[in-house]
Amino acid sequence: MLLFVGLGNPGGKYARNRHNIGFMALDQIASDHGFGPWKSKFQAELTEGKLGSEKVMLLKPMTFMNLSGQSVGEAMRFYKLTPDDITVFHDELDLAPGKLRVKQGGGHAGHNGLRSIHQHIGADYQRIRLGIGHPGHKDRVAGYVLSDFAKAEEGWLDDMMRGISDGAAELAAGDTGRFMNAVALRTAPPRSSTTKPKPDAAKPAPEDTQDAAPEPDKRSALQKLADKFK
Repeated sequence: MLLFVGLGNPGGKYARNRHNIGFMALDQIASDHGFGPWKSKFQAELTEGKLGSEKVMLLKPMTFMNLSGQSVGEAMRFYKLTPDDITVFHDELDLAPGKLRVKQGGGHAGHNGLRSIHQHIGADYQRIRLGIGHPGHKDRVAGYVLSDFAKAEEGWLDDMMRGISDGAAELAAGDTGRFMNAVALRTAPPRSSTTKPKPDAAKPAPEDTQDAAPEPDKRSALQKLADKFK
């Protein structure tokens, strides 16, 4: 069994915040892969289902971001899991919007949700870092992460969420390379190779290169003779 955790804040007013992108990722997976209804458990919203051959629990802590570790720790102990069985989806300021990276272990880089999880289960869990970009100055970070995604960002956000769902079974199987490829096919699809090159305007068309056939001489013999003396 695996535990996928999405980080965010509970309540409608936070639903579209950049800080809630982890919740959004789990909602997409649950919807697309036929997971059961969400239930309240471990101070969280919880649902279960299958991704490929793996049984997976999806957990959205309802404790607010700064206390996320309480919920994750409870669930981990109840299901007798280890940190290696846990994957956390979270917003990442240090990645450009729409970029995604997978990381195993390491520090929390000041992220309050990760800091709390560190305190309850340690650092040896997997993270899916979901790029939201940086506002440019650290004093603006708090307001930025707690603001909604702009309308202009909905395109890349939707592509990222669909890509995460496309690759969710590969992620559950431990194939992070294929998971990231699935996301990339949505966020940066390959260009089509079927586009025909435009014709070169400077190059004449084939018919322009052929000499016109000479017109037959319709002059009479007398006219030809007269023309010689002109």
